[in-house]
Amino acid sequence: MREEEIKNILLRKSEEFRKIYEEHQRCESALKKIQAKGFLSEAERVEEKELKKKKLKLKDEMFRLMAQFQKQTGEHE
Repeated sequence: MREEEIKNILLRKSEEFRKIYEEHQRCESALKKIQAKGFLSEAERVEEKELKKKKLKLKDEMFRLMAQFQKQTGEHE
């Protein structure tokens, strides 16, 4: 089963995964807004750095849940 298929299954069936995914999407959107600016203030640079860290942490958590699902269902790539 491919990553995209697992993600779609978990988005439908796992509230935990869905919440993490939605928060990841919010971080992505906020990051794009900040990065669209030509010049960033010090506060914006700090916010950008924090958003990147949070987004990476959320992505790691999504992949952990996807691997756990794969293991539970016996699906391996």
